[in-house]
Amino acid sequence: MERFDGEVVVVTGASSGIGRAVARAFGAAGARVALVARNPEALGNAAGEIARAGGEASVFPIDVADAGAVEGVARSVVERWGCIDVWVNNAMVTVLSPAMEMTPHEYRRVTEVTYLGTVYGTLAAIRRMRPRNRGLVLQIGSALAYRSIPLQSAYCGSKAAIRGFTDSLRSELLHDRSAVRICMLQLPAVNTPQFVVARTRLPRQPMPVPPVFQPEVIARAVLYVARHPTRELWIAGSTWKAILSAKVAGPIGDRVLAREGYSGQQTDEPIDPDRPDNLDHYVPGDRGAHGPFDDLARGRSLELWARMHRGALAALAALGLGATSLAWRAR
Repeated sequence: MERFDGEVVVVTGASSGIGRAVARAFGAAGARVALVARNPEALGNAAGEIARAGGEASVFPIDVADAGAVEGVARSVVERWGCIDVWVNNAMVTVLSPAMEMTPHEYRRVTEVTYLGTVYGTLAAIRRMRPRNRGLVLQIGSALAYRSIPLQSAYCGSKAAIRGFTDSLRSELLHDRSAVRICMLQLPAVNTPQFVVARTRLPRQPMPVPPVFQPEVIARAVLYVARHPTRELWIAGSTWKAILSAKVAGPIGDRVLAREGYSGQQTDEPIDPDRPDNLDHYVPGDRGAHGPFDDLARGRSLELWARMHRGALAALAALGLGATSLAWRAR
């Protein structure tokens, strides 16, 4: 595992799911982690996990849709620890619903948290990073930033907007010859608690579209990119497939998703019409990093492993080619 001893990391959406796994991983690697989310109980538990793993944590129970509150987090982190080395924008909410049944409030709220929360976090971080001419902002994206799916129009739109914002800002940083980096990770389906707490109008329990990966896979990718920054990292073969198919066969993808995208996002279990959702307010309790689909989720990604070990793989390939060449010469 990469080490981040004494480095300062901010993680939004740190109370559950991917954010929780990322915060744990940075804490176990020795970082000082600022935990940002709405749920104070879950944040407190996450801080305890980091402390037991050898890291240090500070809790900020705020809503990232509040630009002033996000700016206050950045200011407080610098006042306490002196700087911000890495900022991970992960906070999100979604609504699973046909677009024609969505309300204006639901579109606005998903956009404010998922897209604008990322914008506010990015700008707050870069304001602190530019004077030092160092630092890294990581955007937790999705294959859905390229290939939208039915029933999640607000979320897909927000992730696509994050990609557009990130690409624009990256060019500005390059223009200014800034050493601050901004990277985006495009994710596959992940087993997180969002499927238990997201607002939904579906008749059955929501689920991620297989193949599904555990949040720890994403956490390993985040720590890797934090040490080896790249413009964009596509995690898992399903992400590659979704993005590339959107580029070369968009109309075919539209028809496939029209046929399979509804049933593929639901289990056979009827939905509880009275279940609470986290769109406007957090749902009390601590759900940790994993959702209810451990039996479906994979703990590793071959594509991510290959990316993390590409130097060794290239060396082995070169050795193989060299051995083959010598064998042919010896004939």
